[in-house]
Amino acid sequence: MAAFCKGIALIFADSDIFNALLQWLGHGLFDLAWWQVVLITLLLTHITIASVTIYLHRHSAHRALDLHPIPAHFFRFWLWMTTGQVTKEWTAIHRKHHAKCEREGDPHSPVVYGIETVFWKGAELYRAEAKNKETLERYGHNTPNDWIERHVYTGRSALGVSLMLIIDVLIFGIAGLSVWAVQMAWIPITAAGIINGIGHWWGYRNFEAQDASTNILPWGIIIGGEELHNNHHTYPTSAKLSVKPYEFDIGWAYITLLSKLGLATVKKTPPKAAYGDVRPVADEKTLEALIANRYEVMANYARGLRGVVAQEASKLGDAKVLGAASRWLHRDVEKVPADAMPQLAKARAASPALDKMVQMREELRQIWLNTHESREQLAADLQAWCKRAEDSGIAALREFSTKLRSVRVRAA
Repeated sequence: MAAFCKGIALIFADSDIFNALLQWLGHGLFDLAWWQVVLITLLLTHITIASVTIYLHRHSAHRALDLHPIPAHFFRFWLWMTTGQVTKEWTAIHRKHHAKCEREGDPHSPVVYGIETVFWKGAELYRAEAKNKETLERYGHNTPNDWIERHVYTGRSALGVSLMLIIDVLIFGIAGLSVWAVQMAWIPITAAGIINGIGHWWGYRNFEAQDASTNILPWGIIIGGEELHNNHHTYPTSAKLSVKPYEFDIGWAYITLLSKLGLATVKKTPPKAAYGDVRPVADEKTLEALIANRYEVMANYARGLRGVVAQEASKLGDAKVLGAASRWLHRDVEKVPADAMPQLAKARAASPALDKMVQMREELRQIWLNTHESREQLAADLQAWCKRAEDSGIAALREFSTKLRSVRVRAA
């Protein structure tokens, strides 16, 4: 202790050493301007986001792609330093979220806990679930269990983030404390708060997934493509999260680059319906294509239904009724809030065409939900549905049914 104190005294006594120390504290090793510090901080946090979405989410949790050991271990090491996250814990918690989405047992559902709790305390919900040994054992299979995972990463999260703190202070000086603080807050805010919270509460939906997931933005850049959360919940095992021409998934751009370099192998992407000649009647192949592409098919139906809402607007009269019809008539009834139901009833009563389209939408949905029926019976039900649609006198229904008879399963 005496030697340490003596060394400190020598530093303060030597003006050159003291000035050099002050210089380092003020500017770090590279004497960066403030805007350079900001840009580097954004770059560092973006690498963390890319590591989460590519390695933890798409590779580990969903097995949508295989990663070469080099990028896989880089991502694992980087996440240990910048978040302290353990692959098995993150993977298990996320898999449980999908298995019990928006039901009791979902580790971080706004439906269960409320949006304010998930947004502000999402990281706390994650940490609490990470202590659940049953969750880790049931959902944490096929995650790294090598020597470095057991002896360095697991159980030593504080060591990783402390190493990052030392590196930040060495590079940036005293400003490194702020850089480190931003790094530590980045995933709790963007992933635990925004994606797990806002991504199940607000935004647009391309598909009628079985939960309330939403796309926050069509351009997935800031959170690595995870902004396209409704797309992900619709096709959870897809390595690509964008599905529309106007959507962009930067995580997919990185995966594509890794694939070209031989460092990643994509296993699955979103299915895309193919269309050919219109069959005389809907048959078992039509049924197969409908089931395989049901989310895309129903999205097409929703567009037609919204078009009929616009055409029938004069009949609906009340702006409140029109607004509710535009927003909710194309949704599964269990997803419609109770306070919107009276307005939808008025809309259906005022427009027989809308009433028919809503009724037939549910009948079509029941075709793939009736799993107890034989394939032959379901094909017969689909054929009868198409005939009723084309004889309904509603142009949107007739056009949809005709296109449905041309749908094919896209060849691999």
